Amino acid sequence: MSRALRFPVILFALLWSALPARAAPAAALERGAAIIDPAALRELDRERFGLSGMLLPMRSSNIPLTNSQLFAWPSMVPVRQAIDGEFDRYIARHKADMPNETIGVGDGFDFQLFDRAQLYSSDTRFVLSGIVNRMDRAYVSEASCGEIRLIYRLTRTDVPLIGENAVSQRLPMTLNLVLKAKGGLGIDQSGAAITCSEIARRWLAAGELSLTGPALAERLLAKDGPLELIAPENIDRIETNLQIAHAPKSALRDFRTDYLLKVFNYNAQAQRFEEAPMENQIDRDRILADDSLRRDFKNWLLDPRHFGELDRGTILIPEKFLATGAIAPTPVGFDASALLPEFGLTQGEGAAAKPVFAESDVVAALKKAAADGVKLQNIRSVGGFERRLNDITCSGCHQTRGIGGFHFPGVDWMAAKPSNSTVVPASPHFFGDQIRRRDILAALRDGRPPDYSRGFSSRPQSRGSAELAGTEYSDGWGAHCFQPSAKGADNDKSFSAWGCAEGLACQVAGKASRMGMCFVKGSP
Repeated sequence: MSRALRFPVILFALLWSALPARAAPAAALERGAAIIDPAALRELDRERFGLSGMLLPMRSSNIPLTNSQLFAWPSMVPVRQAIDGEFDRYIARHKADMPNETIGVGDGFDFQLFDRAQLYSSDTRFVLSGIVNRMDRAYVSEASCGEIRLIYRLTRTDVPLIGENAVSQRLPMTLNLVLKAKGGLGIDQSGAAITCSEIARRWLAAGELSLTGPALAERLLAKDGPLELIAPENIDRIETNLQIAHAPKSALRDFRTDYLLKVFNYNAQAQRFEEAPMENQIDRDRILADDSLRRDFKNWLLDPRHFGELDRGTILIPEKFLATGAIAPTPVGFDASALLPEFGLTQGEGAAAKPVFAESDVVAALKKAAADGVKLQNIRSVGGFERRLNDITCSGCHQTRGIGGFHFPGVDWMAAKPSNSTVVPASPHFFGDQIRRRDILAALRDGRPPDYSRGFSSRPQSRGSAELAGTEYSDGWGAHCFQPSAKGADNDKSFSAWGCAEGLACQVAGKASRMGMCFVKGSP
């Protein structure tokens, strides 16, 4: 790995070791849009929001579901088979591409594989570590009012917690149970019809509560609470994120960690989860290898309507262009490289002899949008097009401002001190996006047309500028920024406004990029 990729890793480590885990605004950024109270999550995990209660409601026992039981259940067998297939393909690719670097489970290998035995063990289970409101995704399905996500973290249960500073034995995998915000019959306990406005109202009202722990859990589950409306009938799909392998620093490379991302849609008729294409996860290699597919993808994406959706971040790419799995290597740094899912699709990056998009194609699309009176928010240059195409993918987004390969590692309420300030439940990207999500919730509640647009993963939209000003989420110490050139013509219009707060300077961390991080002027 190049020095250009190494530098951001050092900065990232410094950022999270030198600062509190989160900024301390007057009110929690996630209020009304996420539930991260440790003691409340503990109670909810014991109730019907444990994975057993959601996936196997017919199971009478309230004993937590072990993973050996989970993956033996008929609905989950296809999930296990698909994950095993990804492991086999990953190992085969590694042996073909890196024959001189060993791969296997344990410290003695150059690439250390995740131990699949732990995933299917009777000594591990998925523990509820957060509940996230994603009604900002109602543009995908207005009838469902967007999504609610129950996020579970894989955890060992065979290791006792010893000492006042003990931490639980969490493993690097999350399972995201995605539910329709309005599912089933769309009625509450009293039989009243539920609207998107009512669901949003409940969530925002819950965000104003001063309760914690069991009292908060009880209120969330009660009549008129946001979780009253969530049931197994709402289930739409499962999303998994697993650290499939880790390569420690060696004479051959700096450290690298690969994350496997998968999606499984729920087939209610067959009562099982089935492997599915991942939303907007471009299958780069397949597109580049197929002239017909390349041509179709180019024509589809540069259509003015789709180009505008790409800019706003609301695009839904047809399944024929998508992959059913992705490996997200981290860290990737700021320079373009083959580690990025979009790399090689646009002319000038040097990866493909026949890129899908020539620079002139993108320039023509920008001119067409201007001529049609379309005001683009994010894509204002070829560089902006490349970055947007990258971060609308699952893997590209997870590589940007994440904690390793996760945006929501989740609350560890099984630790001895789960509320300790060093516990980081989510990434800067997650917290920086909360204002936009709450703005959409408020619009839905009030019956106003929501603005579903979003900025780049690297930088929150200006709609949150006041609340985020001076924080690492926007323009504070550690925020992503753009260093202007002395030659004004060299400044990329897509990123030129990404400055730093007073007293900070943008320090570039890549060779071929003007992207960097905000630091105190003169710091190393």
